[in-house]
Amino acid sequence: MAQKVNIVSRSQWGAAAPRQKETLKGSAKRVVIHHTALPSCNGLKECTDRLVSIQRGHMNEKGFDDIGYNFLVGGDGTVYEGRGWGVVGAHVKGNNHDSLGIAFMGNFNNDTPSTEAISSVKQLLRSGVSQGFLQREFVLLGHRDLGSTECPGGKLYAALPQLRGT
Repeated sequence: MAQKVNIVSRSQWGAAAPRQKETLKGSAKRVVIHHTALPSCNGLKECTDRLVSIQRGHMNEKGFDDIGYNFLVGGDGTVYEGRGWGVVGAHVKGNNHDSLGIAFMGNFNNDTPSTEAISSVKQLLRSGVSQGFLQREFVLLGHRDLGSTECPGGKLYAALPQLRGT
């Protein structure tokens, strides 16, 4: 049985209410890995401040209904609920209706993702499959596989095979 992932809820990190919410039609077929391209964070205080700032930027500057990602993970491996399971994200234009967006908090052009963060995301993916939010045979992609971007950064992109080993 998949180990339960401890997820910091939206209310725990002080998320603003979404303007609106669209539910995925069925379980996600794809998982898209991102990085926030901001300095990494460790610990609840530092990461929750970062999350509030990311959500504000997504809603006020980009005009999204909410933070764009379904989940975010800090350098210490703590998983934070973005839009959560079963909700259409705003993370890859034209590819949000059958996918789940997970962002590693940090800039992985130069930094290497922590083993804690990799391990937590693997647990999150296993949990998503066991709860039926994610298809068992899901496809794992980096943002750059779907658009012209460096995201999720070279070092995180190189680590994607570690996440596939769920």
